[in-house]
Amino acid sequence: MAKYLRILFLLITTVGTTTIMAQNQQTSKDSVVQLYGVVMTADSLRAVPSASIIVVDRGRGTITNNDGVFSIAVLKGDKITFSSIGFKDKTIEIPANLKENQYSVIQLLINDTAYLPATILRPRPSREQFERDFVNTPVADDAYEIARQNTDEAKRRILIASLPADGREAVNYQMRQQANKYYYAGQLPPMNILNPLAWADFIKSWKRGDYKKKKS
Repeated sequence: MAKYLRILFLLITTVGTTTIMAQNQQTSKDSVVQLYGVVMTADSLRAVPSASIIVVDRGRGTITNNDGVFSIAVLKGDKITFSSIGFKDKTIEIPANLKENQYSVIQLLINDTAYLPATILRPRPSREQFERDFVNTPVADDAYEIARQNTDEAKRRILIASLPADGREAVNYQMRQQANKYYYAGQLPPMNILNPLAWADFIKSWKRGDYKKKKS
């Protein structure tokens, strides 16, 4: 008895599975719709060539021909987007309860107006005006020129004379003064009048004009 029940259960399961697969195949086959139609402008009813027809979330699509006509296979319930340069996008949905396997549409696209900024047209400059503007146009210094100016001796002297010493420089100067004071403690410091290095520094300072009287 148990053997016959097991065989009956297997038969019922096999028949049920076959029926479900057949129904799914029939449903999948019936859900395919041939969408066709024409894309035109809403204001003048002219054909829109090369308009894009995209099936949303399907990764498929097509374009219209020179007469705005298109044809594509879709599924019931799919959303279709019509787009073209210069027109606003339009999205439609294929009815899920469509009884037939064909669906035609005449899609009208509305012009998408884009406002551009005003453009000022001026006459071509003369040769004299071009030469004048070309010569007087300021050119920003490049990295090489900036580095050359920063290492210029005259500019460094100006910076040394004008910029105040920061905390680190002031501390270093004070420590050097204290070191010299402690080094010559208990004796007279040497005279630099016979020091050739001191004379060389004096001559360079004199040539630079460091000892000239500054005008007030």
